[in-house]
Amino acid sequence: MVRAYRKITIIKIRKPVVNDVNEELRWFGSSLGLFNLRDKDSSCYRIFVELLKAARKNQGLTSDELAAMLSLSRGTIIHHIRKLIDAGLVIVDKNRYFLRESNLSVLISELKKDFERTCSDLENVAKDIDKWLGY
Repeated sequence: MVRAYRKITIIKIRKPVVNDVNEELRWFGSSLGLFNLRDKDSSCYRIFVELLKAARKNQGLTSDELAAMLSLSRGTIIHHIRKLIDAGLVIVDKNRYFLRESNLSVLISELKKDFERTCSDLENVAKDIDKWLGY
């Protein structure tokens, strides 16, 4: 079985002191390596927020809808959507993009399972390599 590519990035960043949903969402995404300094107009953050809003309504959005809503080019949308897909946060169904889970705590739980499976695979391969090397 071939698994989909998944880039799991965790960055330890100090949690914001201010109790503000936007700051916490930025921290959330930055901790997952999604929002960075190169994204000058916060495109990825804005896309993530729109997908989160749509998820609360059990809806997906097309790249054209996102581009119109956010006044961004479709190319910019696709660039950031690929990043969100690679991170395991977004899925595609019938040309519509959905957050993998509408509840962020469930989403993190699923990412944690992905990470644990990846670590387990790495550990098994490391054991095989160690055997081949005579350890």
